Amino acid sequence: MTVIRVGEVPALWEGKALWLDGARPEPQRVTLRVDEQHGSLGIFVGRADPVLWPLVDIRRVRDQAGGELMILRDKSDPVARLIVSEAEDKAIFKARADRMAKAPPIENKGRLLAWATGAVASVALMVFVLIPFLADNLAGLLPPSGQRALGETTFEQIRGALDQTGLSPVKICEAPDGAAALAEMGARLFPEAVTEAPLTVFVLDHEMINAFALPGGIVVFMRGLIDEAESPDEVAAVYAHEVGHVVARDPSRIALRSAGSIGVLGLLLGDFAGGAAVLFLANRIIEADYSQQAEANADSFSHEYLLAAGVRPDAMATFFDRLREKFGETGGIVQHFMAHPKMGDRIEAARAATPPDAVFTPILDPQSWTALQGICDS
Repeated sequence: MTVIRVGEVPALWEGKALWLDGARPEPQRVTLRVDEQHGSLGIFVGRADPVLWPLVDIRRVRDQAGGELMILRDKSDPVARLIVSEAEDKAIFKARADRMAKAPPIENKGRLLAWATGAVASVALMVFVLIPFLADNLAGLLPPSGQRALGETTFEQIRGALDQTGLSPVKICEAPDGAAALAEMGARLFPEAVTEAPLTVFVLDHEMINAFALPGGIVVFMRGLIDEAESPDEVAAVYAHEVGHVVARDPSRIALRSAGSIGVLGLLLGDFAGGAAVLFLANRIIEADYSQQAEANADSFSHEYLLAAGVRPDAMATFFDRLREKFGETGGIVQHFMAHPKMGDRIEAARAATPPDAVFTPILDPQSWTALQGICDS
């Protein structure tokens, strides 16, 4: 910033503007005089000696309010601003400050680039390495009561997130005969406890073709999956698969990873709580993308318990094949089932786990299967 004496600036043009010097909180009205001979702008604040800005160093700053003000700065002064509002005065600057639209120079570009790269790398390290590592270890340390509390809270969040009306959470289907049929299915699959917390199964009145597991022994079916199934054995195969995820604590890992990601997003984007967090968490749980190994383990668990119950393990293969034929690999079919890699391998594994000479009995009789299909009719 250069200071000159009043008499040294020829008044070839005079205009008005508001001046923010960066030291005072309020703008001051100033007089502007252009000295074309020396290529400079004099900024007169009261009777004080003017501040001199070289015309070639004047840059325009975007009006953050989206208005039509012309906001100017000297490229060597990061703080002070001139605010020009009159059309005549704007025209003078457009004509004389020909470099006004040039972007201000960025100092220490190398250092800024290094900081930006470091910040991106740090976020990537947290999201893809540290959070998964901590979530996987913490999932193994959570007591059954903690897992149950996490599962129940997540379940209520999902019910609210799935509601399209915004008036109330998605209804839990509880028709007595249907609930009894679902309990009958669970008792045949798991005559003894296999989860740390008591196993609880819900059906939500939603058309999505899906089922998923939550921490703490909670399995959730959507009405759409039961409607789409052509036999109770297909539902039982999905049931056993999801319980396999619960036993391996896969849902706890997903929930903890999601919570950690929400925390990182909160640090980067500000407050990331409330509805956005609920939708993010609900989406992550509903479309839980477990690892290939976790899926294989849950499938093996399902095959074992289906065989022990006298139910066909290849019922899941039949179900998946039909869904894939009806909806395609990616279009329309629920991502929870069809987005996993090597889907064909999972189908073949289910078929290979089914002995060709074994005798199987449907997990529900026709009356109970009809009751289960009507579980949301109350």
